[in-house]
Amino acid sequence: MDGSEKSRPSSPPQDRQDLDGPPELPEYAERVLDVAERIPPGRVMTYGDIAEWLEEGGPRQVGRVMALYGATVPWWRVVRADGNLLPGHELRAMEQYRAEGTPLREAGRAAEGHIPRLDMRRARWDGAD
Repeated sequence: MDGSEKSRPSSPPQDRQDLDGPPELPEYAERVLDVAERIPPGRVMTYGDIAEWLEEGGPRQVGRVMALYGATVPWWRVVRADGNLLPGHELRAMEQYRAEGTPLREAGRAAEGHIPRLDMRRARWDGAD
């Protein structure tokens, strides 16, 4: 990385003092996180959308980057294509969606926990400004 590129920490240091500053990220991870930061409030992109935008990798690679480094960006805006919320993070994500006005679809009675899903038709962002 040259001096013009920023580096994001993956997460706060645990059980050790990080005296050298934040670790440098792989170039692909930087690119994924940059796209995630561009997604406007109230809109979402799927893991596959980001891979397609970058013309590199696939949904699993984007998901891996988000799992490792996504805490530093609006992670709730990078979602599964089916509109289901990320297991284990539903409540935190739902707070963000409601605050940002992200379009949601009410869950059916049969849905586990009656957790709404994203309305992908209305919430999906194509990357155009």
